Amino acid sequence: MPVHPSSSSEPSSSFLTDLSRFLGAFRWAFMPLGLLALVAVGVHAAADTLDDRLLTAVDRLDSAFDAWVGQFPAFASMVDWVSLETRTRLARALALAWELAADLLLALPALGYRESEAARPVAPWRPVTASASEASSWKALLRRCLRRPTPMRWVRPLATAGVVLAGACTVARLVQGTVYLSWRPLFGDVAADWAARGLAVAALCGVSVSLGWRAVLRNLQHADAACEAVGSRRAWTRGLLGCLVVAPLGFAAAWDAAPVLSFLR
Repeated sequence: MPVHPSSSSEPSSSFLTDLSRFLGAFRWAFMPLGLLALVAVGVHAAADTLDDRLLTAVDRLDSAFDAWVGQFPAFASMVDWVSLETRTRLARALALAWELAADLLLALPALGYRESEAARPVAPWRPVTASASEASSWKALLRRCLRRPTPMRWVRPLATAGVVLAGACTVARLVQGTVYLSWRPLFGDVAADWAARGLAVAALCGVSVSLGWRAVLRNLQHADAACEAVGSRRAWTRGLLGCLVVAPLGFAAAWDAAPVLSFLR
């Protein structure tokens, strides 16, 4: 009897699968841009919390200057040189310069983020690190941080962690406000509030898991490579000025600009 070829064939992939594969081919482009945007949003949120503190510092410096020149009759007219409007503009300019400097130090390294295939099969639940080699893995980087600690190895990743947390909270607040205001007329205050809080927590966790840890890893890789390039003696002073710039912003981001518990209260 003639053998007829089987009419069954492999099922074709669905449209969503094809779309996912197509978009996945551009991860090399939108992942670094996503990390850059998250860090920039977090830095901006942290800088907003420092405006009033900078204005207070400028006021105190102006008061000290006025008290000093006021002692001399020849320089008494210099007391009125710096007005309140000028001090406000100066504080805003300092905050903007601080924000841009932090963006250069924390956000630009994210553009060098690259993903590599795993060297061996891993379980589906295990995350694949974005390191290019075993020397850039979390375990190797943390081991060098403990054995050869430097300010750049510790301050830059910790500041990035605070900044990305503030950025994720900013996204979550945007989701919460949008959902609450749009759902309130339809479902009432209580249902809209609970839905907005739930979606805000989901957005916070999603942004942190998908982008946050990658931004911290990339800055840790960048700091480790910079310290390894100059040797152990000069590694302590490597990037020290940058650490002084980003450390207060990272602390302000984690302390003031990241109200994580506010989504649960």
